[in-house]
Amino acid sequence: MGLDITVLAVDWERLEGTAVEDRYGLLTHAACYDDEFSRDAEPQRGWAWPAAPDVPWCGRYEFHSTTGSYKPHFWAGQAWDDLREHVAPEAREHLDAFVRDLIRDADGDAEADDGVVAGLFPANRRLLLTCPPATVHALTVHWARAEPLLEDLREPYGLHAARPGRWIEDFDEFSVLLREWGAVVTGAGRRGRGLIGLPL
Repeated sequence: MGLDITVLAVDWERLEGTAVEDRYGLLTHAACYDDEFSRDAEPQRGWAWPAAPDVPWCGRYEFHSTTGSYKPHFWAGQAWDDLREHVAPEAREHLDAFVRDLIRDADGDAEADDGVVAGLFPANRRLLLTCPPATVHALTVHWARAEPLLEDLREPYGLHAARPGRWIEDFDEFSVLLREWGAVVTGAGRRGRGLIGLPL
């Protein structure tokens, strides 16, 4: 069984207004709410607002192009590393910023370099993603610039990043997952929310 990711959009002020020792448990409850009450139901895809009735300030995104596993996200990041030197500067600039804040090595340091995570959760709690609302807003700007350029990446992707048998095999799988992340940041940004990625 591998590492999974559950992405939540949260009202940052409400999160910070919750006692530190209660935050992770509250978000875990919101992330798993459907599992608790409808184990046999098909999972909802896309945004669920709210994630749980008793956490109305939190939404949950369910990726339709993955099975909840973190592996496709990791391999999309690897594919971008293989591709980035072979694309136009504008696409590289905006996708670098987009991918860097959303898709990173889950085995790396869980704390953000800018110290955003410091003090937000107890030190023993591992996160895969932490983007306060200002970061989400910046990501929406990068996505708006990058999305129209995605199709230009098809040919260089086939030459430099396609890996049959990998979780992200080809450009179509790569672009579908990036577009889902675009939906994540756009949906959260529209509501002024931050993003948290839990390893659930």
